[in-house]
Amino acid sequence: MKITSAEFIKSAFNESHWTTDDLPEISFLGRSNVGKSSLLNSLLQRKGLARTSNTPGRTQSINFFLINEAFYFTDLPGYGYAKVSKTMRADWGKMAEEYLGKRQELVLSIQLIDSRHAPTTLDRQLHEWLVYHQKNHLIVATKADKLSNNRLKTSLQEIENSLPESKIISYSALTGKGRDEVWREIGNSLEKDKF
Repeated sequence: MKITSAEFIKSAFNESHWTTDDLPEISFLGRSNVGKSSLLNSLLQRKGLARTSNTPGRTQSINFFLINEAFYFTDLPGYGYAKVSKTMRADWGKMAEEYLGKRQELVLSIQLIDSRHAPTTLDRQLHEWLVYHQKNHLIVATKADKLSNNRLKTSLQEIENSLPESKIISYSALTGKGRDEVWREIGNSLEKDKF
């Protein structure tokens, strides 16, 4: 897909802040520090659109990015970061579940898993929720460039065993590996939404 424009629109801290123009949305979900901002910037081939941070748990709102003036990328708060208060963690979970459960415009949820580690309990819980609620979703295994081909193959098998019933694409924000495949899935979801 050719990206003609990509701009940050707003941060939403509750449902009243969500966009209201009925454009389709692609959400990005994952543990803190899984590389969501890097993935977004890499997909859009923009350097600092989504702010990357060495401090996990930095995103505390749902961030809306308008792409090609036709659809949104929504970046949801990272989960599972131990150094934030339990209340804040509960709020994030509530915000994410409310958005994923209620949002009619959501056409695809992309769950990010760090390819270097086995999926965590929270990763598995989110995946089970997406499957149970029959949400169109995709697993993207990030940081693929950090592993040898053999290790990556083993890791992808582990993720597949842990998170069955899902398509998995390995991705490297550094090399762009997996970029075309992820865009293909996004394009398919946007096409289906038209009918």
